[in-house]
Amino acid sequence: MFQGSLVALVTPMADDGAVDSEALAALVEFHVEKGTDAIIAVGTTGESATLDEEEHCRVIREVVGYARGRIPVIAGTGANSTTEAIALTRCAREAGADACLLVTPYYNKPTQEGLYLHHKAVAEAVDIPQILYNVPGRTAVDMLPATVARLAELPNIIGIKDATGELDRYHETRAACGEDFAIYSGDDATAMELMLHGAQGDVSVTANVAPAEMHAMCAAAIAGDRARAEALNAPLAPLHEGLFVEANPIPVKWALHEMGLIGPAIRLPLTPLSEPLREPLRARLREAGLL
Repeated sequence: MFQGSLVALVTPMADDGAVDSEALAALVEFHVEKGTDAIIAVGTTGESATLDEEEHCRVIREVVGYARGRIPVIAGTGANSTTEAIALTRCAREAGADACLLVTPYYNKPTQEGLYLHHKAVAEAVDIPQILYNVPGRTAVDMLPATVARLAELPNIIGIKDATGELDRYHETRAACGEDFAIYSGDDATAMELMLHGAQGDVSVTANVAPAEMHAMCAAAIAGDRARAEALNAPLAPLHEGLFVEANPIPVKWALHEMGLIGPAIRLPLTPLSEPLREPLRARLREAGLL
Protein backbone atom coordinates (compact mmCIF):
# COMPACT_ATOMS: atom_id res chain seq x y z
CA MET A 1 0.00 0.00 0.00
CA PHE A 2 2.85 2.41 0.82
CA GLN A 3 6.42 2.42 -0.37
CA GLY A 4 9.41 4.74 -0.67
CA SER A 5 10.42 7.55 1.65
CA LEU A 6 7.93 7.88 4.49
CA VAL A 7 8.88 10.91 6.55
CA ALA A 8 8.59 10.64 10.33
CA LEU A 9 7.36 14.22 10.56
CA VAL A 10 8.34 16.51 13.42
CA THR A 11 5.65 18.43 15.29
CA PRO A 12 6.62 22.12 15.20
CA MET A 13 5.87 24.13 18.32
CA ALA A 14 5.54 27.80 19.16
CA ASP A 15 7.60 29.53 21.84
CA ASP A 16 4.80 28.98 24.38
CA GLY A 17 4.91 25.23 23.76
CA ALA A 18 1.68 25.02 21.76
CA VAL A 19 1.59 23.12 18.48
CA ASP A 20 2.46 25.55 15.66
CA SER A 21 -0.28 24.75 13.14
CA GLU A 22 0.97 27.27 10.58
CA ALA A 23 4.44 25.73 10.52
CA LEU A 24 2.88 22.25 10.40
CA ALA A 25 0.88 23.21 7.31
CA ALA A 26 4.06 24.55 5.69
CA LEU A 27 5.92 21.31 6.41
CA VAL A 28 3.18 19.25 4.77
CA GLU A 29 3.41 21.48 1.66
CA PHE A 30 7.20 21.11 1.71
CA HIS A 31 6.91 17.32 1.57
CA VAL A 32 4.22 17.34 -1.11
CA GLU A 33 6.41 19.58 -3.28
CA LYS A 34 9.58 17.56 -2.70
CA GLY A 35 8.07 14.18 -3.53
CA THR A 36 7.94 12.48 -0.13
CA ASP A 37 5.94 9.28 -0.53
CA ALA A 38 3.97 9.40 2.75
CA ILE A 39 3.84 11.30 6.03
CA ILE A 40 3.95 9.69 9.46
CA ALA A 41 2.15 12.09 11.81
CA VAL A 42 2.81 12.07 15.57
CA GLY A 43 5.28 9.24 15.73
CA THR A 44 8.37 9.26 17.94
CA THR A 45 9.89 12.07 15.87
CA GLY A 46 6.61 13.96 16.21
CA GLU A 47 7.03 14.00 20.02
CA SER A 48 4.06 11.72 20.59
CA ALA A 49 5.25 11.09 24.13
CA THR A 50 4.76 14.74 25.13
CA LEU A 51 1.46 15.46 23.35
CA ASP A 52 -1.70 14.81 25.31
CA GLU A 53 -4.47 12.76 23.71
CA GLU A 54 -6.43 15.80 22.51
CA GLU A 55 -3.34 17.34 20.92
CA HIS A 56 -2.35 14.00 19.41
CA CYS A 57 -5.73 13.64 17.68
CA ARG A 58 -5.73 17.30 16.61
CA VAL A 59 -2.32 17.05 14.94
CA ILE A 60 -3.47 13.97 13.03
CA ARG A 61 -6.60 15.82 11.87
CA GLU A 62 -4.56 18.84 10.84
CA VAL A 63 -1.99 16.82 8.87
CA VAL A 64 -4.77 14.94 7.05
CA GLY A 65 -6.49 18.25 6.30
CA TYR A 66 -3.34 19.93 5.04
CA ALA A 67 -2.46 16.92 2.89
CA ARG A 68 -5.84 17.06 1.12
CA GLY A 69 -5.37 13.60 -0.34
CA ARG A 70 -2.20 14.56 -2.19
CA ILE A 71 0.04 12.37 -0.03
CA PRO A 72 -0.84 9.41 2.21
CA VAL A 73 -0.94 10.11 5.95
CA ILE A 74 -0.07 7.36 8.41
CA ALA A 75 -0.91 8.25 12.00
CA GLY A 76 1.24 7.19 14.91
CA THR A 77 -1.26 5.77 17.40
CA GLY A 78 0.73 3.38 19.55
CA ALA A 79 0.69 3.48 23.34
CA ASN A 80 1.71 1.32 26.28
CA SER A 81 -1.97 1.22 27.27
CA THR A 82 -4.10 -0.91 24.98
CA THR A 83 -7.15 1.22 25.74
CA GLU A 84 -5.28 4.40 24.80
CA ALA A 85 -3.92 2.82 21.61
CA ILE A 86 -7.46 1.89 20.57
CA ALA A 87 -8.71 5.42 21.33
CA LEU A 88 -5.91 7.06 19.32
CA THR A 89 -6.40 4.64 16.44
CA ARG A 90 -10.12 5.47 16.38
CA CYS A 91 -9.24 9.17 16.29
CA ALA A 92 -6.99 8.53 13.29
CA ARG A 93 -9.66 6.59 11.44
CA GLU A 94 -12.24 9.32 12.09
CA ALA A 95 -9.76 11.96 10.92
CA GLY A 96 -9.33 10.18 7.58
CA ALA A 97 -5.79 8.82 8.02
CA ASP A 98 -4.80 6.20 5.46
CA ALA A 99 -3.23 3.86 8.03
CA CYS A 100 -1.84 3.75 11.55
CA LEU A 101 1.62 2.97 12.91
CA LEU A 102 1.61 1.33 16.34
CA VAL A 103 4.76 1.06 18.41
CA THR A 104 5.09 -1.91 20.72
CA PRO A 105 3.94 -1.06 24.25
CA TYR A 106 6.93 0.51 25.96
CA TYR A 107 8.25 0.50 29.54
CA ASN A 108 5.88 -2.15 30.90
CA LYS A 109 7.78 -4.89 28.98
CA PRO A 110 5.00 -7.27 27.90
CA THR A 111 5.65 -10.87 26.91
CA GLN A 112 5.39 -11.99 23.28
CA GLU A 113 1.86 -13.18 24.06
CA GLY A 114 1.08 -9.76 25.54
CA LEU A 115 2.38 -8.06 22.39
CA TYR A 116 0.23 -10.33 20.25
CA LEU A 117 -2.93 -9.76 22.28
CA HIS A 118 -2.34 -5.98 22.47
CA HIS A 119 -2.00 -5.53 18.70
CA LYS A 120 -4.78 -8.04 18.03
CA ALA A 121 -7.11 -6.04 20.27
CA VAL A 122 -6.37 -2.79 18.42
CA ALA A 123 -6.69 -4.45 15.01
CA GLU A 124 -10.05 -5.97 15.89
CA ALA A 125 -11.35 -2.77 17.46
CA VAL A 126 -10.55 -0.36 14.60
CA ASP A 127 -10.99 -1.13 10.91
CA ILE A 128 -8.00 0.68 9.43
CA PRO A 129 -4.75 -0.65 7.94
CA GLN A 130 -2.17 -0.99 10.73
CA ILE A 131 1.62 -1.16 10.64
CA LEU A 132 3.50 -2.63 13.59
CA TYR A 133 6.54 -0.76 14.90
CA ASN A 134 9.40 -2.56 16.62
CA VAL A 135 12.08 -0.34 18.17
CA PRO A 136 13.61 -2.26 21.09
CA GLY A 137 16.26 0.41 21.68
CA ARG A 138 13.51 2.75 22.91
CA THR A 139 10.81 0.44 24.21
CA ALA A 140 12.79 -2.21 26.13
CA VAL A 141 10.78 -4.92 24.37
CA ASP A 142 11.54 -6.76 21.13
CA MET A 143 8.71 -8.16 18.99
CA LEU A 144 10.12 -11.35 17.52
CA PRO A 145 9.45 -12.53 13.95
CA ALA A 146 7.25 -15.40 15.16
CA THR A 147 4.95 -12.91 16.89
CA VAL A 148 4.93 -10.66 13.83
CA ALA A 149 3.91 -13.69 11.74
CA ARG A 150 0.95 -14.39 14.02
CA LEU A 151 -0.19 -10.79 13.74
CA ALA A 152 0.32 -10.78 9.95
CA GLU A 153 -2.57 -13.23 9.74
CA LEU A 154 -4.95 -10.45 10.81
CA PRO A 155 -6.32 -8.81 7.65
CA ASN A 156 -5.74 -5.17 8.60
CA ILE A 157 -2.19 -5.63 9.93
CA ILE A 158 -0.31 -4.95 6.72
CA GLY A 159 3.33 -4.49 7.69
CA ILE A 160 6.01 -3.62 10.19
CA LYS A 161 8.48 -0.81 10.72
CA ASP A 162 11.65 -2.57 11.89
CA ALA A 163 14.07 -0.21 13.63
CA THR A 164 16.55 -2.90 14.73
CA GLY A 165 18.84 -2.09 11.80
CA GLU A 166 19.57 -5.81 11.42
CA LEU A 167 19.52 -7.38 7.96
CA ASP A 168 19.20 -10.87 9.44
CA ARG A 169 16.06 -9.77 11.27
CA TYR A 170 14.60 -8.52 7.98
CA HIS A 171 15.15 -11.91 6.35
CA GLU A 172 13.68 -13.76 9.34
CA THR A 173 10.57 -11.59 9.24
CA ARG A 174 10.21 -11.89 5.48
CA ALA A 175 10.47 -15.66 5.65
CA ALA A 176 7.94 -15.82 8.48
CA CYS A 177 5.40 -13.39 6.99
CA GLY A 178 5.64 -13.85 3.23
CA GLU A 179 6.12 -11.49 0.32
CA ASP A 180 2.76 -9.71 0.69
CA PHE A 181 3.60 -8.37 4.15
CA ALA A 182 5.24 -4.92 3.99
CA ILE A 183 8.51 -4.36 5.82
CA TYR A 184 9.83 -0.84 6.32
CA SER A 185 13.18 0.22 7.70
CA GLY A 186 13.08 2.39 10.80
CA ASP A 187 16.82 3.08 10.70
CA ASP A 188 18.11 5.55 8.11
CA ALA A 189 21.70 4.32 8.36
CA THR A 190 20.80 0.81 7.19
CA ALA A 191 17.64 1.57 5.18
CA MET A 192 19.26 1.49 1.75
CA GLU A 193 20.59 -2.03 2.26
CA LEU A 194 17.26 -3.22 3.64
CA MET A 195 15.40 -1.87 0.58
CA LEU A 196 17.94 -3.40 -1.80
CA HIS A 197 17.03 -6.71 -0.17
CA GLY A 198 13.31 -6.18 -0.69
CA ALA A 199 11.96 -3.86 2.00
CA GLN A 200 9.19 -1.55 0.80
CA GLY A 201 10.53 1.71 2.18
CA ASP A 202 12.09 3.75 4.94
CA VAL A 203 10.29 5.56 7.75
CA SER A 204 12.85 8.32 7.78
CA VAL A 205 14.10 11.04 10.09
CA THR A 206 16.56 12.30 7.46
CA ALA A 207 13.64 12.91 5.07
CA ASN A 208 12.59 15.82 7.29
CA VAL A 209 15.57 17.84 6.06
CA ALA A 210 16.31 16.13 2.71
CA PRO A 211 12.95 14.93 1.35
CA ALA A 212 13.75 15.00 -2.37
CA GLU A 213 17.07 13.28 -1.84
CA MET A 214 15.58 10.56 0.34
CA HIS A 215 12.74 9.99 -2.14
CA ALA A 216 15.26 9.50 -4.96
CA MET A 217 17.48 7.17 -2.92
CA CYS A 218 14.56 5.05 -1.77
CA ALA A 219 13.20 4.78 -5.32
CA ALA A 220 16.58 3.58 -6.61
CA ALA A 221 17.01 1.07 -3.79
CA ILE A 222 13.50 -0.35 -4.19
CA ALA A 223 14.15 -0.68 -7.93
CA GLY A 224 17.27 -2.71 -7.14
CA ASP A 225 19.67 -0.18 -8.64
CA ARG A 226 22.52 -0.53 -6.17
CA ALA A 227 24.96 1.80 -7.94
CA ARG A 228 22.48 4.67 -8.10
CA ALA A 229 21.21 4.06 -4.57
CA GLU A 230 24.74 4.10 -3.18
CA ALA A 231 25.59 7.27 -5.08
CA LEU A 232 22.48 9.01 -3.75
CA ASN A 233 22.97 7.71 -0.22
CA ALA A 234 26.61 8.77 0.08
CA PRO A 235 25.95 12.48 0.73
CA LEU A 236 23.09 11.56 3.07
CA ALA A 237 25.09 9.15 5.22
CA PRO A 238 26.63 11.90 7.40
CA LEU A 239 23.11 13.13 8.13
CA HIS A 240 21.88 9.65 9.02
CA GLU A 241 24.49 9.74 11.78
CA GLY A 242 24.40 13.44 12.62
CA LEU A 243 20.67 13.55 13.21
CA PHE A 244 21.11 11.10 16.10
CA VAL A 245 23.93 12.77 18.05
CA GLU A 246 21.33 13.32 20.77
CA ALA A 247 17.95 11.70 21.29
CA ASN A 248 15.62 12.01 18.32
CA PRO A 249 13.98 14.48 17.58
CA ILE A 250 16.38 16.94 19.26
CA PRO A 251 18.89 17.16 16.36
CA VAL A 252 16.36 17.11 13.51
CA LYS A 253 14.22 19.84 15.07
CA TRP A 254 17.35 21.97 15.52
CA ALA A 255 18.33 21.30 11.89
CA LEU A 256 14.90 22.29 10.60
CA HIS A 257 15.09 25.49 12.64
CA GLU A 258 18.53 26.18 11.19
CA MET A 259 17.01 25.72 7.71
CA GLY A 260 14.31 28.26 8.56
CA LEU A 261 11.45 25.76 8.36
CA ILE A 262 10.28 25.70 12.01
CA GLY A 263 10.82 27.55 15.26
CA PRO A 264 13.30 26.34 17.90
CA ALA A 265 10.79 24.98 20.44
CA ILE A 266 10.87 21.45 21.78
CA ARG A 267 9.00 20.11 24.81
CA LEU A 268 10.50 19.04 28.08
CA PRO A 269 11.93 16.67 29.06
CA LEU A 270 13.67 17.09 25.68
CA THR A 271 15.92 20.14 25.39
CA PRO A 272 17.45 22.03 22.43
CA LEU A 273 20.56 20.56 20.83
CA SER A 274 23.65 21.00 23.00
CA GLU A 275 25.83 23.92 21.92
CA PRO A 276 29.00 21.89 21.14
CA LEU A 277 27.04 19.66 18.72
CA ARG A 278 25.58 22.49 16.65
CA GLU A 279 28.49 23.46 14.42
CA PRO A 280 29.30 19.84 13.45
CA LEU A 281 25.67 19.26 12.46
CA ARG A 282 25.56 22.61 10.66
CA ALA A 283 28.62 21.50 8.67
CA ARG A 284 26.89 18.26 7.68
CA LEU A 285 23.83 20.19 6.50
CA ARG A 286 26.09 22.42 4.40
CA GLU A 287 27.92 19.42 2.92
CA ALA A 288 24.57 17.96 1.88
CA GLY A 289 23.62 21.25 0.19
CA LEU A 290 20.80 21.98 2.62
CA LEU A 291 22.15 25.29 3.95
